Amino acid sequence: MADQMVITALGADRPGIVDELSKALYKQSLNIEDSRMSSLGGSFAILLLVTGSAQAIAEFGNTITQIETELKMRLLFRVNQPSTTGTTLVPYLVEVVAMDHPGIVHTLASFFSRRQINIVDLETDSYPAPHTGTPMFSMSMTIGVPADVSIKTLRGEFIDYCDELNIDASLTSA
Repeated sequence: MADQMVITALGADRPGIVDELSKALYKQSLNIEDSRMSSLGGSFAILLLVTGSAQAIAEFGNTITQIETELKMRLLFRVNQPSTTGTTLVPYLVEVVAMDHPGIVHTLASFFSRRQINIVDLETDSYPAPHTGTPMFSMSMTIGVPADVSIKTLRGEFIDYCDELNIDASLTSA
C-alpha cells in the first residue's frame, strides 16, 4: 500500500496552476488520488490527497520551498494515515437554502457534530434572489452517518430543527 499525503495550496488565481502543480507531483512519482479545487474571489485553493512511496513523499517535502517559489503559491502538507475507524458510514446528502445571515454553517455543523455525524464534503454559495435581490445562501453537504443511526429519526429531527430556523432543507441518500 502506498503512503498518503494531504496537500493544501493557495495562491492568486491564474491559468496553468493545476498543470504546474500536477507536473511537480508527477516529477516526484506522486499520484493524485482525490482533489478539490476552487477559484474563490481572486484566489485559487487546492486540496489534494496524494499517494506514493515514502521516499517520494519525503523528497517532495524537501523541495516544497522551491515548488512554492515556482508556483507562486503557499503549500502545506501532512503525511496522512489512512482512516481506520472501523465504523461503517452511510453517505447522505444535505441540501439547504435560506436567506443569508451569519452562522448558518456553524448552526448546521453543530447539529451533526452533537450526533457524532461526520461532515465529509461541504460547499456553500451566496447569491441574490431573483426579482427581489435578497441575499440568499445555499449549501450542499455530504455527511457520513453511522449505520446504526435511524435515518428516519435523524431526518425528522433535522427537518424540524431547520423549520425552527426558517431554513429550507432536505436530507436524502447520496
